[in-house]
Formats: sequence, C-alpha cells, structure tokens
Amino acid sequence: SSAATSTATAESTSTASSEAAPAESTADAGQAADITLWTYPIGGWGKDETVQELIASFNAKYPDIKVTVEYLDYTNGDDQVNTAIEGGSAPDLIMEGPERLVANWGAKGVMAPLNDLWTDDAKKDIYESVESACRNDKGDYYEYPLCMTAHCMAVNMTKVKEVGADKYIDTDKHTWSTEGFLNTVDALYNAGYENVAAIYCSGQGGDQGTRAIINNMYGGTFTDAAHTKYTADSAENVKAIETLYNQDGINFDASINGGEEITLFRNGTLQMAFCWNIAQQTNADNSAAGTTNSGDDILFMAFPTESGDPALCGGIWGFGVFDNGDENKIAASKTFINFMANSDETAKAVKTSTYFSVKNSLSDLYKDDEVMNEYQKLMPYLGDYYQVTPGWAEARTAWWNMLQQVGQGADVTTAVTEFCNTANAAASAS
Repeated sequence: SSAATSTATAESTSTASSEAAPAESTADAGQAADITLWTYPIGGWGKDETVQELIASFNAKYPDIKVTVEYLDYTNGDDQVNTAIEGGSAPDLIMEGPERLVANWGAKGVMAPLNDLWTDDAKKDIYESVESACRNDKGDYYEYPLCMTAHCMAVNMTKVKEVGADKYIDTDKHTWSTEGFLNTVDALYNAGYENVAAIYCSGQGGDQGTRAIINNMYGGTFTDAAHTKYTADSAENVKAIETLYNQDGINFDASINGGEEITLFRNGTLQMAFCWNIAQQTNADNSAAGTTNSGDDILFMAFPTESGDPALCGGIWGFGVFDNGDENKIAASKTFINFMANSDETAKAVKTSTYFSVKNSLSDLYKDDEVMNEYQKLMPYLGDYYQVTPGWAEARTAWWNMLQQVGQGADVTTAVTEFCNTANAAASAS
C-alpha cells in the first residue's frame, strides 16, 4: 500500500523551533530527520485526516522532522511489518500494543529500547499494570504507551431491579462479589429467564470475557506473574469453571462467540454479557446508547470477585521504535513519542484513539462526557497484561476447545490440565 506522505510543514510555524524541547527528551528542536510512522487502526489513529492534524501540531514545534505515515489493518498488517523487517526496511515508528512491540518484535531484538523516556516522573503517573506490560523481564522498555481500555461485563439493570437483585451490585464502583453475582443469576433464573448468561466458545472471539469471569471469581490467574507459563489449571479456576457449569441460568454455548453473545444480550435473549467494553456501552446502532434494543438499561460491571479487587483484561496502545541503525532517526522518533505522549497535545492524541489515557493525571480527560467519565472508574482495575506470554496464539485456541469439552460434560480438572499442557508446550517451544 502506498504511504500517505505528510506535507504538514507549514512555513509560518517554523519560528516555533526556538521553543525548548521537554527536558526528558533525548532530541532537540533543531533536529532534522525524515521518519516513517506505521499505525494500526487504533480509533482515529487509523484515519489520515486526524493523524495529519496531530502531525501539523508536531511540526509547529519540530519543523525539521518530516513524518510519513502508513496505515495498517489487522488482516495483513503483521505480514507487512514482518516483510519490511526481513527486507531491512522497517518503519522508524510503530503504533500498537505490547503483545507485538514487546513480546514479538522486542523479543526478536529489532526494537530500540525506550528506557530514557521512562523517567521517574513518567513511571509515577502511568498505571503500574501498563508500565509492567511495556518492558521485558530484563527491564528494557520497547513501548511508550498512549492510551488504554478495559474489557468488562454488563447486566440488564432493568431486569435485575425487577427481580430485586440490585442489592447485590455496587452501582457506584461497578463491582460485586462472587456470591452476589451468583445470587443475581439465581434471582433472574427463578423469575423465568432461562438463559441469564452464556459461556460462549465457538472460537476465540471475545475470549477475554470468558478468561476474566473464570479468573476473577475465586482469584485465579491465567499465567504466572513472569509470563513464562500458563496457570489456568489452578484450584481457584477449576472451582470457578465447575461453579459456572453447575449454575442454573448459565449455559456453555459452543454455537456462539463474543460478538454473537452481545447480539443476544442486546435483543433480550441473555440478561448478562461477559464480552463488553466502552465501545459497546456507547453503541447506539439499535437503540439509545446504554440500552438494549427494547430500551432496558445496561449497566457495565467489573467481573465478580471474592476479594473485592477485580483484575480486568485490557488493551494498551502506544509507540515503539525500530532500530534501523540510524541514531538520528531513533532520536527524532523519540521526540515524536514524547510530543504525543508527554505534552499539551497528549489529551488530543488520546482522544483521537477514542480510548482512555494511561496516566492518572489525565483521568478527568472525559469529565464533560458522562459515560466516558463513569467508565474511567474501571481503569484502576486493569489487571496483569498476560497476553505477552509465549505460545499465546496456541493458548487462545486451546482455551475455547477446553470450554467446549466442559460444556459437553468432560471432567473439569482433566480438561483444564490438558489446556495447560497444550499451552505450556507451545510456550516452551517458542
């Protein structure tokens, strides 16, 4: 695909180069370089119009750094990047998440460390779960993050109130206990709602939801803290899966994935959804945002826990720099990152993504938007970013296969042990 070349270097702004660069930047305003940015479709970062506006602001301060942008998609973006790496023509900058920047290209040794951008002040302001995802086990950072979101679940609050189960929900914090969750399912089932929730498992679509409900209920984990092996066969997780399997109103459904579960939740077939996020909460395709097709209120919720400390799966997006052997281009790329992530333009750069800031100091970014501001309450619940564990692709497939086996009546311990054996064999092979 042809690169969309940035020509946003308005002459009238070239006087701005006398402004001081941020103290922590390794680059200075007078630096000249031509750099390329390849970005995946992260909200408005996939659209040339909005990206060129941000680059124009950057060039007002750094007129001698020319930025050429190429837009990737998720169908063949990885192939394009890998081909470019092999051909010695990798971009200077790339925008995506830690599973690519840290666990893939960073682990292959083709990224430049960004340790100098991670100042003490930066670390203080960025959520700890995000920081740990951006570095490898040796302490090298291959991503500087810009934005994030958390995946959650949702309930039909109109129906929950009708059956008197709203007492189990903290509507301010959007949290509940495992016992409260099970009591809510019982209340809905006893009121005649046969399909309260589904453990969907036709494929990997939306699998963060099934992992999160199972890991959260009794405090289990999906991998070890060092992201070297899969731990889903713990006693806590076995108990969670058995509890879900035995619970009236919760059905293991091998005919649907996460997207199809959302449709069934919106049309009233299901009263809860495990595959939810801010994009779902603000979706107004069929009815007003935050309501089902028939107008019932949807409340987004953290997954239930015994501890009161939910661990949500999330998405993190930011910038990485390929080490193309040109120190000047690496420095210019860091200047670009610093401008987008650590300046007066950062709020706009985050809002362009349609997601939330990774910084505590920008937690009020959406204070004028009631839904976004309320959803911001979930960000501190973001859990360990375990998607960087080796063998990840194989583990995802083995997970829904395991859920299908359980749904067909297989012994839970046997099925989950087999899942871990498969996933860990893939982890040690990679």
